[in-house]
Amino acid sequence: MTPKDSFLCDVLEYSAGAFAETSISAIAEIPLAIYLNGRKVIRLLCTGKDPEALAVGFLKSEGFLKDRNDLIEIEVEEKSRSLCVHISAHCPPFSEDAAGGSVILGSSGGAGFDKNPDPVSEINPHSDLKVSAEEILFLMRELDGRSELFRVTGGCHNAALCEPGRILIFCEDLGRHNAIDMICGKCFLEDIDTRDKLIVTTGRIGSEILVKALRIGVSVLASRSAATRLSIHLARKTGMTLIGYVRKNRLTVYNHAGRIKGIS
Repeated sequence: MTPKDSFLCDVLEYSAGAFAETSISAIAEIPLAIYLNGRKVIRLLCTGKDPEALAVGFLKSEGFLKDRNDLIEIEVEEKSRSLCVHISAHCPPFSEDAAGGSVILGSSGGAGFDKNPDPVSEINPHSDLKVSAEEILFLMRELDGRSELFRVTGGCHNAALCEPGRILIFCEDLGRHNAIDMICGKCFLEDIDTRDKLIVTTGRIGSEILVKALRIGVSVLASRSAATRLSIHLARKTGMTLIGYVRKNRLTVYNHAGRIKGIS
C-alpha cells in the first residue's frame, strides 16, 4: 500500500538494454512555513507529516523555544500546496538576521541560526545511560525495518528516540534535519525526559545535528552514516557519546564518554 506521503508517478525505466513504461512511488515535498509570534522564521520542505512536531522541534532545536510552559498556542494552516504553522509563545524577540524566512532543503541543509545566547560548547549532557554495541546495532536494524516510506520511495531519512532495548519514537521525513526536529518536537510537546535516551538516525551527523540532540538533553547519538570533523570536536568538548557507520555487525565510536559497555 502506498503511504499517503507519497504518490504514484508514471516513468520510463531503462533495464537490460531497453526502455519500458512503469510506475514508481515518489515522496511528497511540501513547503512548510514556521511563524513565531506572528513573524516568519523559516520555510522548510517536508512531507507534511506531523507539522506541529516538526515546527516546534525546529524552534526548540534552534534555541527559539526553551521551556514547555512558554508555549501558548499552535495553529496549523493548510493551503492548497503548502502548510503554515503559527506558534505563540513567551520567548525573547529574535533579531532580523535570525529570521530571514529562507528555504531549507529538507534533505540537505540545517538552518544553523547564530542567535542562541547559550554557547553550544557549554551544553553538557548529564546521563547515567549505558549502552552496548550489540544494543546499538539492534536499534539500527529496528530503525531500518520500520520505514515503510523509505521502502516505497527510497527518498527519506529516519530517526528514532530509543531506550537501549526498544524504539520509543520513530520519525521519517525528506531529510535528516526534519526527522531529528520531529523527535525534538514530540519530546518537547509530550515533556519526555531524554536524559536516559539515545537517538539513532540514518543521516550524516553534521555539527547542527549534534547540537539539536544536545539541546534536548540526549547524551548518545548514533548514525548509519559518518560524522563530520566539527561534530566529533563538539562531541568531545561537550561529553556527547557519538557513534557512526552503524552497519551490519560494525560501528565506529568517535567519542564514548564512558557510556558504551565494554570500553574502559
